[in-house]
Parts: sequence; structure tokens; C-alpha cells
Amino acid sequence: MPSLRFCGECNNLLYPKSDNNAKILLYQCRNCQYAENAHPEPGMAPCVYKNDLLTIAREQAGETKDLETDPTLQRSNIECPKCSNHEAVFYQDQARRITTNMTLFYHCTNCKYLFRDPKIKHR
Repeated sequence: MPSLRFCGECNNLLYPKSDNNAKILLYQCRNCQYAENAHPEPGMAPCVYKNDLLTIAREQAGETKDLETDPTLQRSNIECPKCSNHEAVFYQDQARRITTNMTLFYHCTNCKYLFRDPKIKHR
């Protein structure tokens, strides 16, 4: 079980950070300049830290409830791929990543199925 480490100067939590030039792993305070080498404690495995910014998350809609009764949402006559109903409310949402495009989500008023426009190519 990993242990928490605290700053020796301001007592805040230390976070893992890599020093790419020295090719070492550090624990560093986010509030002051304190840093220490990430030596494993006796009997513990060495700490490994990976910050992967290139992972592409697929676009997913946020949590939706009672969208079909929301009078502020626009309506469309797009066909639902699940029940073939021709009425859906729609809204735009963006995934958590800054680099992703906005996505148009449709919510069927009949079966409450959430879908995207099948005519638009999605990654």
C-alpha cells in the first residue's frame, strides 16, 4: 500500500513528478519549491508515475435525466435508430479533453435512447 508523503517545509501533500533531464522520479510540493527523490520505503516496490496526455478518450454524453420534458432543448425529427420514433431533443457536449470537438447528442422522446447523428463520421 503506497504511503502519502508530505512537504518538509509547508506540510502539504507531495505529488509524483518526473525530472526528464536527470531521468529520476521526484515527489514535489505544489505550493512551494520543496522536492525529494522518490526512494521506495523498505519492503515497498518502487513508485512508478506515468503522465499520458496522448490518450484519446471517446466522446460520451454527460449524465442525462428527463431530457424529453425539458422545454429549453431544441427538437429534431431525426429517426431514432432503436425505436424509429421521429422526435428527439438534442444538445451539444464536449468531452473532457480540450482538443476534442463538440459533439451533437440526440435523446429520443419515446424510448429515451441517447445517440449521435449516424450521418456524421465520429472518431
